[in-house]
Amino acid sequence: MSTDAARPSRASVALLALGALAYGWLLFAWFSLPAYLTVVADDLALSGTEAGVLAGAVPLTYVPVGLFSGALTDRVGGERAVGGGVTLVGAAHLTRSGAPDFPTMLLATLLLGVGGTGITFGLPKLVADRFPERLVGRASAGYLVGSTVGTAAAFGLGRPTLGPALGGWRPFFAATGAAVLAFAAVWWAALIVAERTAPTPDRSDSESSLSALRAVARTPAVGLLVAVGFVYLFVVHGLQGWLTAVLEARGAAPALAAHVTTLLVVAQLAGTVTLAPLAERLERRRAAVPIAGATLALGTAGVAVATDPLVAAALVAGVGLGLGTVAPLIRALPVKLDGVGAERTGTAVGLVFAVGEIGGFTGPALVGALRDATGSFVPGLGVLATAGLVAVAAGIGLVRQK
Repeated sequence: MSTDAARPSRASVALLALGALAYGWLLFAWFSLPAYLTVVADDLALSGTEAGVLAGAVPLTYVPVGLFSGALTDRVGGERAVGGGVTLVGAAHLTRSGAPDFPTMLLATLLLGVGGTGITFGLPKLVADRFPERLVGRASAGYLVGSTVGTAAAFGLGRPTLGPALGGWRPFFAATGAAVLAFAAVWWAALIVAERTAPTPDRSDSESSLSALRAVARTPAVGLLVAVGFVYLFVVHGLQGWLTAVLEARGAAPALAAHVTTLLVVAQLAGTVTLAPLAERLERRRAAVPIAGATLALGTAGVAVATDPLVAAALVAGVGLGLGTVAPLIRALPVKLDGVGAERTGTAVGLVFAVGEIGGFTGPALVGALRDATGSFVPGLGVLATAGLVAVAAGIGLVRQK
């Protein structure tokens, strides 16, 4: 269990740094397919529906697998969960390079999603076990930097530079899949060394997964955190997935629209590394949630009606800061909740994402459906903005919880 020791061990800090790289590799492999989706769809003769299913396959994996994976993480430990996750991600991404058809590509992508849950839930557990509670938020922000860099690299480096240099999407997927597997070997080697110098708690007498899930589900604050997680994923996927199209529909040049969408990612990173740690330093982690929710609501509502791309860019930056603040908090707060703590962090985070990724899939789907029904992006963006108010209400509830 985490303690209030003066500082974490060097081994723990080293594993956190490697964990950030693991998260980066996950997001890089994850978004390599969306970055190459049109090319892959042409090569495999995919329908629009099949291409859309592939694009949303990883978030959907978290819905049925999240609860089991989170509870398993609490039993085996975050370090092993991350190692297993990275190994599966590398194997899945490598398999995708040789996929001859839609079913094979879908199965490989679903396997990647299963591996992703090990990393997503393993890192909060690792931090909860190896870092004092006062540093959990900052440590969480640290590994989330890796995820943001991985996402940006998939679109900004993989698609325009690495892929063409390697000869297309198949050799690109093969080379990067092999690189992830090589990193997995490094992780397992580092873990052997780390556990000799700074072992984690003995879990031989850990409670059953079902008991842990029942205990976590009965915790009122966890229910509020689940609501915040749903809103976070609903908004981030809904806005990030459609923002470029929204701006282009309003007359922005494609390059400008892409840059504004990139700004959303950069602003999220800024919120993660500045505002979330500040809230922790001021001991206002819970209070930061409703403030971030209000930022999401107001900023997204502004984007819904903004016609000037520069005004939209300023609003997008505000939304990104709010999203970046929430991202580490939904991973760090469970450690401080009564009934959860370090022992059940994996289960709690698994529950948050199992429900939250329903929002991750529904957000972009709903924006698209309302666009088809009304001919406008305003209704869909309005729903995203309204969801921000749910985060405000849930955040106020968290502040009131003891």
